[in-house]
Amino acid sequence: MKKFIVTGMSCAACSNRVEKAVSKVPGVTSCTVSLLTNSMGVEGTATDSEIIAAVQAAGYDAKVKDKEVLSGGTSCGTSCSTIQGSSVNEHETQNDMLADHETPALKKRLIASLGFLIVLMYFSMGYVMWNWPVPSFFEGNYVALGLLEMLLSGIIMVINQKFFISGFRGLIHRAPNMDTLVALGSAASFIYSIYVLFTMTGDMGIVVSATDTMSAAGSQMTQHVGHTAHDFYFESAAMILTLITVGKMLEARSKGKTTDALKNLMKLAPKTATVIRNGQEITVNVNEVRKGEIFIVKPGENIPVDGMVVEGSSAVNEAALTGESLPVDKAENDSVSAGTLNQVGFLKCEATKVGEDTTLAQIIHMVSDAAATKAPIAKIADIVSGIFVPAVIVIALVTIGGWLLAGKSVGFALARGISVLVISCPCALGLATPVAIMVGNGKGAKNGILFKTAVSLEQTGKVAAVALDKTGTITAGEPRVTDILTVPGKSEEQLFRLACALESKSEHPLAKAIMNKTNSQGISPVAISEFQVLPGNGLIGVLEGKRVAGGNWKFISQQIEVADEKVQDINEESLRQRAEKLATMGKTPLFFAEEGRLVGVIAVADVIKDDSAQAVKELQKMGIHVVMLTGDNEGTAKAVGQEAGVDQVIAGVLPDGKEKVIRELKDKYGSVAMVGDGINDAPALTRADIGIAIGAGTDVAVDAADVVLMKSQLTDVSAAVRLSRATLKNIHENLFWAFFYNVIGIPLAAGIYYPLFGWELNPMFAAAAMSLSSFCVVTNALRLNMVKVHDASKDKRCALKIVKEEKNMVKTMNIEGMMCGHCEARVKKALEAVDGVAEAVCDHEKNTAVVTLEKEVSDEVLAKAVTDQDYEVVAIK
Repeated sequence: MKKFIVTGMSCAACSNRVEKAVSKVPGVTSCTVSLLTNSMGVEGTATDSEIIAAVQAAGYDAKVKDKEVLSGGTSCGTSCSTIQGSSVNEHETQNDMLADHETPALKKRLIASLGFLIVLMYFSMGYVMWNWPVPSFFEGNYVALGLLEMLLSGIIMVINQKFFISGFRGLIHRAPNMDTLVALGSAASFIYSIYVLFTMTGDMGIVVSATDTMSAAGSQMTQHVGHTAHDFYFESAAMILTLITVGKMLEARSKGKTTDALKNLMKLAPKTATVIRNGQEITVNVNEVRKGEIFIVKPGENIPVDGMVVEGSSAVNEAALTGESLPVDKAENDSVSAGTLNQVGFLKCEATKVGEDTTLAQIIHMVSDAAATKAPIAKIADIVSGIFVPAVIVIALVTIGGWLLAGKSVGFALARGISVLVISCPCALGLATPVAIMVGNGKGAKNGILFKTAVSLEQTGKVAAVALDKTGTITAGEPRVTDILTVPGKSEEQLFRLACALESKSEHPLAKAIMNKTNSQGISPVAISEFQVLPGNGLIGVLEGKRVAGGNWKFISQQIEVADEKVQDINEESLRQRAEKLATMGKTPLFFAEEGRLVGVIAVADVIKDDSAQAVKELQKMGIHVVMLTGDNEGTAKAVGQEAGVDQVIAGVLPDGKEKVIRELKDKYGSVAMVGDGINDAPALTRADIGIAIGAGTDVAVDAADVVLMKSQLTDVSAAVRLSRATLKNIHENLFWAFFYNVIGIPLAAGIYYPLFGWELNPMFAAAAMSLSSFCVVTNALRLNMVKVHDASKDKRCALKIVKEEKNMVKTMNIEGMMCGHCEARVKKALEAVDGVAEAVCDHEKNTAVVTLEKEVSDEVLAKAVTDQDYEVVAIK
């Protein structure tokens, strides 16, 4: 996608106009314009010059974003968006871009305008209405007074000339915008006041000539001139511009706060790094650090680039990236991220990712890219804003004409028309969605929840079902020792000593779990001789002259028989029964024997994360159906699913099968989210309406996802849904206020209520209302910063709608010949290839295949699919 900076836009009508103009360029396939960030994303084959020419033809200007990065931005919104094309390490340039350039400029304009406005209001309101003292020259000389007011208001119009330049340029290009309304209202007030002034001058001439001959008539005419002075609208012309500038400044300041999260992220990137070159420590600019280079980080310093610790240990505060307040211990071979704070120790690291590849840079890209995209709900505002300004101009003209036909004076009719022009606010409509999206994204980034697009932020809160991958998502992703069983007469220390000696020679993942446990207890492996790894997942060896063995029950029972010992001892039988119970709970029991007799059992399992059950409960409280997907056998899957508390468990699912399950869930529930961390989850993440990747997962999973969880905590899934719903609610509030304001304000300004209640709206008050409307919308969006994303106490349950009722039929097949997980996968693939089979869950331990059918399939067809794979079908129920 090509990215551009667009200048000259002031409201939703502007962004809509630019979007339409660029979309008509040959070769452009899509165009998205963001009013908040003054940015534009274009996809297609059109050249940059063609796109820029189309923007200029529409009355605006554009620059390629990469080029704009070098020169800085013109406003906070612009500057925040321009960082997307640059490296996060261009620290000084980007800090300048993040500065709020718009608010100071508006503040200067406002101060200058107020200086002249105070003088203008003193003469126009203070003297004329309340007879405040003025120099004797102006007493009774309303022509001189009118000339002074014209001069002062003219100066204020020059100070705020941007409204007229932008407004009339839009009118010339047949693309009227908010500035057009302001310019027309102010200009109409000024021109009408000049007309009144010239009329007064003519009347004054008549008064002067008649004074010598008809003193009574002269006195009457002087009184008439005094009354005409009340028809001046010079102060309205000036006040409109000043009040709109006040609103613009408040809006710019509030918009600047919407990007606070992005600014804070940028401040994390250090300007320099200390690297080791030629054996010496030297300080270089951070963008000069090369991949593979060794850099050092002292206590209290921010880590400059992503790397791996090669020497030293420390506690690193990663709160800025993950939202986790507790520091994380780092030692050799641990990874560190740019922007995190080294708190206590000295670290020597090898740079693994630099420049735009660092985690911090990627986060900044995600947040800023999401702000530049457009949420589906924004289309409502786009449609309205496209016709809003022309419609308001028509309404203003009709208002003026209507009141003139009703017999009212030109001044009264014009005041009503001007009020209509200046009270109407398309800007509030245009800001309603993007400001909420920006603040919502920033809030998510602070908590380690990254939404890649505005669409993902909006749609996450609408999901009706969430599919969770088991390994690494619900569970920790690595086996741990969960249970220890010993026979009478043997201690746990003796069991661990035997297991440690055997497993220290093994590379199996389960062996690693046992070694981690023994290391934590201070048990070191003892030398073992005659070590062998035997078929059937068994280990044997000689430990201190005694023959020892370890493995599953099938292997150990053979070792006991070899030792000429039958399993008759009641203690050994009891141990086996307890081990079988552990197996039904999804754990893997490992048996250890010495000299042909059982010593004990160590159960190992991939345990669920501490927050998994809580996360599932929170999702269910929100009315979301929770499903667990896994390639494990049904027994293990159900045990983990029961512990986590999920609504549905789907076991024996291959990577392509996960994608198929997601399609079925979408057919049944509508909007579905998939949460995963591995390469095998990528197809399902892509197929789901919302793909959520665990941050600690693979790059492929992160790339395929719509939402990235930096902390790898499952409770962040419910937090993401909570934040999405809060953002969507805020957008609805903003849109309601924007529509409600205009629906109520325009009729009031037009004077519809005047015949009934005598209500009329002065153009100055109309301008004040317009100024506050956009400010209120932006301020309301800032309330999202107060949302507690991990607080489930206020969650509201949404009714779960079943899109399609289950009409599937289930058959259970008894199959002989399946010996391992590969056999399960082979049978599963064969059965799911049969037309009408929705899913097949195989279990080689139970010798079964549970087949779910979408339509009627004969037993013969199912049996043939299995027998063709050289397995025997015993029965089908």
